[in-house]
Amino acid sequence: MKIVTYNVNGLRQRISQFGSLRNLLNSFDADIICFQETKLSRQDVTADLVMVDGYESFFSCTRTSQKGRTGYSGVITFCRVRSAFSSTEAVLPLAAEEGFTGLMCNSQTSEDKFPLFIEDLEGFSKDELFSVDSEGRCVVTDHGHFVLFNIYGPRAGSDDTERIQFKQMFYRILQKRLESLLHQGRRIFVVGDLNIAPFAIDRCDAGPDFDNNEFRRWFKSMLIENGGHFSDVFRAKYPDKSDAFTCWSQSTGAEVFNYGSRIDHILCAGSCLHKLDDLQCHSFIRCHVKECEIMVQYKRFKSESTPSTHKWKGGKSVKLEGSDHAPVILTLMEIPEVSLHSTPSLSARYVPMIHGVQQTLVSLLMKRRVSDSCKMAHGDISVVSTSERIEEPIDIIGSSTRECDSLPNKDSEGSILEPNKLSTASSLEAVSKSGSVYKKSKIQKCNESKKKTSNSQSSQLSLRSFFQKSTNLDNGIKDSCIGFSNNQAEPSQPNSQSLENSTLFDHSSSPVQDEVNAACDQDLTELNDSSRKEEKSNVASQEWQRIQKLMQNSIPLCKGHKEPCIARVVKKQGANFGRRFYVCARAEGPASNPEANCGYFKWATSKSKNK
Repeated sequence: MKIVTYNVNGLRQRISQFGSLRNLLNSFDADIICFQETKLSRQDVTADLVMVDGYESFFSCTRTSQKGRTGYSGVITFCRVRSAFSSTEAVLPLAAEEGFTGLMCNSQTSEDKFPLFIEDLEGFSKDELFSVDSEGRCVVTDHGHFVLFNIYGPRAGSDDTERIQFKQMFYRILQKRLESLLHQGRRIFVVGDLNIAPFAIDRCDAGPDFDNNEFRRWFKSMLIENGGHFSDVFRAKYPDKSDAFTCWSQSTGAEVFNYGSRIDHILCAGSCLHKLDDLQCHSFIRCHVKECEIMVQYKRFKSESTPSTHKWKGGKSVKLEGSDHAPVILTLMEIPEVSLHSTPSLSARYVPMIHGVQQTLVSLLMKRRVSDSCKMAHGDISVVSTSERIEEPIDIIGSSTRECDSLPNKDSEGSILEPNKLSTASSLEAVSKSGSVYKKSKIQKCNESKKKTSNSQSSQLSLRSFFQKSTNLDNGIKDSCIGFSNNQAEPSQPNSQSLENSTLFDHSSSPVQDEVNAACDQDLTELNDSSRKEEKSNVASQEWQRIQKLMQNSIPLCKGHKEPCIARVVKKQGANFGRRFYVCARAEGPASNPEANCGYFKWATSKSKNK
């Protein structure tokens, strides 16, 4: 059995990176895959993000509406199974739970009574307990032989008192839950991003006061070597391995020099699975853990991808793509099967908002009847022929829609005329068959309606395209206008019937001609406006290039490498919030490496207006 823990730093981004959720999961070739920091809100969760054939998933999303916390954290556990029903696989959980306080699955519990497994938490209010689970930081799955905690530990800055208190409460309650299960004789795995680097060897820049951090002290107190119950599996396998990091700073390109920390862990507690009288020489790690490795192939930076290893995205040399964490994989052996069971109800397959609500046969047939009725209604309208519309008297045409339909867009057979074949002669012939005279106001209303329609349908051709005959837009429009006028003044070989009917019209003042002339004038005006806008755009582009050149000349050079710095902005709330500064453009690394960031810093100062 293989278990993977991975802070994906946004599940959508990782799915996009690998092409699909299936590709992402299959790339690990693991049985249980635990993701943290999915950044999914419950209302945004869809089937393509949490469901795939061959896997059962159990997720938790943030439920808080606190500013900056919505869609922020989130965890999900995928279990690769052969069957989701009637299975004896230990990979498929026997039970699952969202959070670890018990309130998420016991929401009906009264205020004065807590679930049995957190009866020792009377010191915490119900609101405090709910706040711990409301950020979507834990999913617990019971696999029979062991209980698996998928944890995304909170992060707290050194000066953020509120988050420090939250982090303290989070780990105190977690410890209570773990101890409760250990007292029941259960084996436990705790995997995930705990946001704690326990030892100095696990941190690139561990200072002299490194061990004074209260959360590191808590972590160490949980370990067997300090009287606790848990083993840090990676350190148990590789006690002296240095530069074994799982997380790197996104803003400084620290992956280039592997300048990071190990904050993604796999902890285990409990006895081995062997049923022997003498278990003194037995332990779970010695008997069942084959290997535990950091999957460095998932790191964003690949040293072989570029010959220049001292620059990163800030230096415009290396673009880092992917999560800022690396997965950790644990390989177990001799894990037997469990009793026959099926998928727990917490599985994503049973969540209505993801899988949808099953429709009844009656509702499906009703929707089909409504759809068929709509199609018949549209069909009745489209069946009306042009000849029937032409024979209607003028005063019946009331709406702008019917006015547009009344224009000769179809021949007597009902086929649609192509735009480039539309001419004044055909228009006159169609109108003459009706025995009525269209007024100029009617045509103008129709054109206004068609203009409105063209705004909503990008595929519809503009008026200019009907008369454009040249690759040169300006000359083309003029030629189109002249050609159209000549076609009206000298129709080609009209028959006696059409010539007789055409005497009803005065070609010199035809409403169609007036409309075309107005359109030509409008197009010429648009051309002049377009040329003026292009000229202004060129001036603006030249000015922006001049400003960029001045800015480039004002960028300082770092003292360590004599290279142009990069500008940044202070994003932390405080007196300097929003203030710009310059730093060395190279990736962050150890001070002993001359190719790494030299540590240069300078505030950006603006020149005075008087100078």
